[in-house]
Amino acid sequence: MEGCNWCFHVAASYRLWMRDYKPMYQINVEGTHNVLEAAGKAGCQKIVYTSTVGCIGLPKDNNGSFAPTDETNTATEDQMSNDYKRSKFQAEAIAMSLFRKQGLPVIIVNPSAPIGPGDIKPTPTGQIVVDFLNRRMPAYLDTGLNWVHVRDVAVGHILAAEKGRHGERYILGNKEGNWTMPKTFALLEKITGIAAPKRRIPYWVAERIAEASELVAFFTGKPPRATLAGVRMAKHKMWFDPSKAIRELGLPQTPPEQAFSDAIQWFKANGYTNPKRA
Repeated sequence: MEGCNWCFHVAASYRLWMRDYKPMYQINVEGTHNVLEAAGKAGCQKIVYTSTVGCIGLPKDNNGSFAPTDETNTATEDQMSNDYKRSKFQAEAIAMSLFRKQGLPVIIVNPSAPIGPGDIKPTPTGQIVVDFLNRRMPAYLDTGLNWVHVRDVAVGHILAAEKGRHGERYILGNKEGNWTMPKTFALLEKITGIAAPKRRIPYWVAERIAEASELVAFFTGKPPRATLAGVRMAKHKMWFDPSKAIRELGLPQTPPEQAFSDAIQWFKANGYTNPKRA
């Protein structure tokens, strides 16, 4: 990083299941400390750390109504329902500590649920689209996500370096992207012609399925089809308000419909679908 003006620390272990979570903490927590401290020593003028909306307080249930939350709602560690969120929570605390105690020019961005082209792994969010395309989504859990085009997230990082204030957090999401899963699947059905799942799985049933799936995965080493982390997150409407990033950074707001369309085209073009099914 010597001679660099900006540092973007985007790398992370983003998994909802692992046999051993120790490497996740080494990457997400220790790795964040190492990278940010090195950027400070190298004299970087802007250090953008990629966190997650998992570190933002979740919307509260007000008689079935959920108001999206913003950066002022700080989550507590007891709200960290899985190791990924817990590791990112600890890493964000390190980033803020380096800003406050050492004066490092840290700016934190909190992406919501990115969707779009180039999702090589795919990530857990991209896997939803892949499973839908391959007709491996017979039912759904009642949850909600804030969908954002992955290109808007990328641009948001650059805008954060250009305009972001040191020590501040910015939600990189979409103002119109707070969708329930039925709404999400209705759009996927409209784009693809594949029938959306109609059955909703009760949470207790999903938890038992995830437990069995993870037990099998522990012995086979293959990622489980369902994870306890995913089920526990699904109990909450993960809806967020990106107004601050729109106002202060000029965060683009590509319609979520375009994000899903771009993702579907990319997954099909790159062999993620079974031609006989998709």
